[in-house]
Amino acid sequence: MARAKPPTTTVAPKLQLSPQGIERCIARLQERITELANFDVSQLSDDGASPKLVALSTSIEDTLVRCFGENTSVYYRFSSAAQLHFSPGVWTENYPLRHHYVQGTEDNIQQSMHMLLEAQRTLREDLADHEHATKPENPVVADNIQQALSRKVFIVHGHDEGAREMVARFLERLGFQSIILHEQANQGRTVMEKVETHGEVGFAVVLLTPDDEGCAKGGTPEPRARQNVLLELGYFLGRLGRDKVCALKRGAVEIPSDFAGVVWEPMDGNGWKQALGRELEAAGHDIDWNKVMRA
Repeated sequence: MARAKPPTTTVAPKLQLSPQGIERCIARLQERITELANFDVSQLSDDGASPKLVALSTSIEDTLVRCFGENTSVYYRFSSAAQLHFSPGVWTENYPLRHHYVQGTEDNIQQSMHMLLEAQRTLREDLADHEHATKPENPVVADNIQQALSRKVFIVHGHDEGAREMVARFLERLGFQSIILHEQANQGRTVMEKVETHGEVGFAVVLLTPDDEGCAKGGTPEPRARQNVLLELGYFLGRLGRDKVCALKRGAVEIPSDFAGVVWEPMDGNGWKQALGRELEAAGHDIDWNKVMRA
């Protein structure tokens, strides 16, 4: 999905929102992300058309304009998120067929979700700037924030149950509470709604394990993490910030270019425990290094 380029006309200044307006925009973007995650590509016609897909594209476009302003540089940075319909570059007797439109639309939806998660991160940085500008320097307040830092850690995982349990038990020995999604009650909610409900955590550990295979069209399938793992990785990067997310990679796993800036640690051996302990400590948590070394 190509990124839209701004026109040659003068670009408008960035839209200035109040903190309340920024929070509303973050919530609206999350609604669009959830709608994308729940979109059923099986309803596409043979040429990839779908009235619901068009409506969703329009809704994303409207949300971006509301959050960033029309004809602004930051709007153009994320405007490609509204481009959901797959448009093949060439046509032959056997291409494109319906399954090509389905796969292309799925790829566009994944890219759109990544872009909207990044848009949320941008807005959260704006909100943090507002709070920093208005909050007086008060060391007592800083101490209270440190004391209130949540010891809950969300574990994002695929099908590797051994890796999941190993990380969960390690965290619990250090005094953290592991939040594992499938252990929480569904209560009629979608996966993303469950993630949002249990996302009030102080840190997230993402396990990149070779559970799926994938490749570009015509390429050789390579091991990769499950798509829901990558989606939740992007979600917590946007929600918590990169300094409160640690990705652990087990075995040979393809890392998408979207996450090229994410620091990950190899999980082969025991070095990951010290690496995760360092990341937790850097995020503001108290770590008992005697327990880390004995784990």
